Amino acid sequence: MCNIHGDAMRETLVCAQEMTSKLTRVIDANDKMAEPVETSRENATLIITQAFEQLHHTIEERKKALFSEMEAISLSKTTALTLHKEQLMKMQDEISHYTEMTSHILQTHTDPEMVAHGDLLPTELKAILKKVENVSLTPNHTSNIHVSLSADSLIKKLSIFGHVWDSPPSPSQSTWSSESVAKVKNMYCVKVESMTSKGERYPYGGLQVKAELRSKSHDGAVVPGEVEDHGDGTYTITLTPQTAGPHQLLITMDDQHVQNSPCDLDVRKQYQYNSLCNPEQIINCSGGPSGVAIHDSGDIYVACWYTDSISVYDQAGQEKRSIGSDGSGDGEFNAPFDIFIKGDVMYVADSGNHRIQKMTTGGQFLKTFGQHGSGQGEFEHPIFVIVDETNKIIVSDSGNNRVVILDQAGTWLLTINGGVTGSDAFQRPRGLALDPQGNIHFPVNVSSTIKVFTPVGTYLRSYGEVKDPTGIVIDEEGYSFVNDYDRHCLFIFGPKGNKIHTVGNLSQPRGVTLDPKNGSLYVANFGADTVLKYSV
Repeated sequence: MCNIHGDAMRETLVCAQEMTSKLTRVIDANDKMAEPVETSRENATLIITQAFEQLHHTIEERKKALFSEMEAISLSKTTALTLHKEQLMKMQDEISHYTEMTSHILQTHTDPEMVAHGDLLPTELKAILKKVENVSLTPNHTSNIHVSLSADSLIKKLSIFGHVWDSPPSPSQSTWSSESVAKVKNMYCVKVESMTSKGERYPYGGLQVKAELRSKSHDGAVVPGEVEDHGDGTYTITLTPQTAGPHQLLITMDDQHVQNSPCDLDVRKQYQYNSLCNPEQIINCSGGPSGVAIHDSGDIYVACWYTDSISVYDQAGQEKRSIGSDGSGDGEFNAPFDIFIKGDVMYVADSGNHRIQKMTTGGQFLKTFGQHGSGQGEFEHPIFVIVDETNKIIVSDSGNNRVVILDQAGTWLLTINGGVTGSDAFQRPRGLALDPQGNIHFPVNVSSTIKVFTPVGTYLRSYGEVKDPTGIVIDEEGYSFVNDYDRHCLFIFGPKGNKIHTVGNLSQPRGVTLDPKNGSLYVANFGADTVLKYSV
């Protein structure tokens, strides 16, 4: 068997010796250079590629020769040969790793000229090649090969081309973040952070980061992203959506998707609140519309003060059915003031009965919260109710000058009283709304302002000047809409509390709500027995 493979092994050694000679000449020539020799990127790339390919070829040929010899030599030497094989494979893996590092450097380096190619080939490569050539084909049991490719030395040599990182960047590990809401024709920003396969931050730029926003509608419009490379492994992508509706956001790094890409993104209309004037639709409601809420189906639920019921209308304004009647029993109402819908459950501020009723939107009674009184678990004419993201029930207990928070079991969690004097003092709280941060806003009748408290009852600020405030609603950007019952209008305040617009020609407006699907504004126009719809 040894004779059969003798020629192949001799050819391998000759090839390896030639490679050693070439490497030696390059290194010796480089040592003698008085000044750095500049060469083109193409030439440097070719030299590096040929060097590593020759090294790989030499190791592969030696492995083949060893594999063949294992079949012919005695069993006593199989273990030693297997060890040699594994060591050769380890050498090849190490060189492959640094080949990838070199390739990455060559691809990302931006300087037009390269320095002397001799510095690219540290003496470690020459030493390893010598060890490969000297591997005995008839080793004894104690023979061993010690291979060490110094990463520090190689990195130092290659650093002339740019940054070297031991772990390459990994698109699947790289992360991104952005705002939760995208608006039509508004700049939408995405922050991308490149990570290594080890989950560490990759601190250098130069990666090919791309992004695009694809509409899911039939036109399939694509908006490309503009990418800014900060040079530290982070990137800023800006996109400007042109149409509203469902979209798909795609982000790639070196043509591979980053973590959580692609993902769905809902692009919303850019609302022009300062142009609100005339209602798009007027829904007649002779029962004394006091509160209004929109179901996911688009149906409009109205709390009717005079008829002690809940009227349900379709989008065309046609009444579909009525829920409840005058009384104090389960599912009966006495002057219902407000209604709030979450999913298929509605909460009614049953003001005359001093309680909150929980029912399905189909009219099935579920639970009652509270009774007449001023203690815990008691109300005095509660007039507005909302439910937060954690399903806590927030009640404007106006007759007791407080705002109360309950859980779904009816347990009394928190009472917000405010102070007797000072900026946090209030009497007769009216409507309720939550801002995007979860803070509670409610207008108060006596001070004619809107108070803001945290979810745990800490006073934050006051804003606005509303003579006789009733209902309030806040959109996802923090704009608040507040009815003024006495002035027969609706005020719109910006996220910082500045008044930006007034909608007039109302008649004793009470409740107000926004359709979460399209942003339409609904006002319970109590004095005119109508519900007004405004498109924004």
